[in-house]
Amino acid sequence: MGKISLENIVQAVNDLPSLPQVVLRVMELTEDPDSTAQDINEVLTQDQGMTARVLKLANSAFYGFPRRIATVTEATVLLGFKTIRSLVMAASVSDMLSQKIEGYALEYGELWKHSQCCAMTARHIARKIKFGGLEVAYTAGLLHDIGKVVLNTYMKETYREVLDKVQSESIPFLQSEQSILGFDHAQVGAQVAEKWNLPPELVETIACHHEPEQAKVNPKLTAIIHLANVVCSTMGIGLGIDSLLYPVSSQALEILGLQPADVDVIISEMADICSDQQSFDLK
Repeated sequence: MGKISLENIVQAVNDLPSLPQVVLRVMELTEDPDSTAQDINEVLTQDQGMTARVLKLANSAFYGFPRRIATVTEATVLLGFKTIRSLVMAASVSDMLSQKIEGYALEYGELWKHSQCCAMTARHIARKIKFGGLEVAYTAGLLHDIGKVVLNTYMKETYREVLDKVQSESIPFLQSEQSILGFDHAQVGAQVAEKWNLPPELVETIACHHEPEQAKVNPKLTAIIHLANVVCSTMGIGLGIDSLLYPVSSQALEILGLQPADVDVIISEMADICSDQQSFDLK
């Protein structure tokens, strides 16, 4: 199997479902300063499944509310518009990310768990370094590996070849993927983000999450996602064939003003949260 053509990739990206209307509507409402929590409630409650997932996430240990959040309106008031938007995005992509991604040796649910853990870790790092966009960090973490869903079919046939090349030539996984397929999962993920009309900084972060040095639009956001990804792999969450093959970028740490020792601290801070099933079991 030779390199995949750009047409194949464009087709595969187009075959992915678009974001549901409910999600798009919630995004519009959360951008509109005149919207109310009731407006969001009216839109979300049209989709019972989505509502249940959003409330499950709102009640997870990550947000740490002492009492149970029972309604969308309450969740919106307590967590804020931006957080609700993140949770709706998570609820909508959880199925897509939960499928079996055999091309990367990921069982059912593993890519979702890795993505959600990465999202929570990114938000945690963003708060720790006083980065303004906590929810942007969460969403970027959530979607950083979405390209694997698209490349899954092609990787099923070539992953041995990709791995052999990594080992025999001592090159990074991404480079081997690129060389054998003609594309890597980061580039393809950026195409998905573009299809969904996500902001340029999110498109870039997904494209550069393994090579944060290349980010121009928002190098800090890209560095956060890069580090969150390394943290989740180190914790052993969603380990595919490629997960231990990415070193942490010293430049990313520098951009974030962190030391290698801080990485261990972040791992210990996230360990309990990433073992809380409520954040992952959305069924």
